Amino acid sequence: MNFVRLLPVFISFLLLSAHFLRAGQIVLACIPLVLPFLLIMKESWVPRVIQAALLLGAIEWLHTLYVVAQMRIEFGMPWTRMAIILGVVALYTALSSLVFRGKVLRNRYGL
Repeated sequence: MNFVRLLPVFISFLLLSAHFLRAGQIVLACIPLVLPFLLIMKESWVPRVIQAALLLGAIEWLHTLYVVAQMRIEFGMPWTRMAIILGVVALYTALSSLVFRGKVLRNRYGL
């Protein structure tokens, strides 16, 4: 049942990994794939590391939004739909870090 509670975290990390892979950054693409394995351990520091990684991921999405929007504006291409999509992905990634506020996961990790 904890898998279902942690599903937003897994999805966020998969999206981040795909983002880095598309950019050709193989090493950075592996990090989000490895981080969820930390969730196997029942240590109190694990959720903090995962939350920090998710918040850094959200910042990466916002940075990508800015860079791509600037590029599209410069070339006179439409950019609002892309900005909405990347903004929602950034928000989803940031909100995924809140799964550890639930009672079951707080108890599991001793928070």
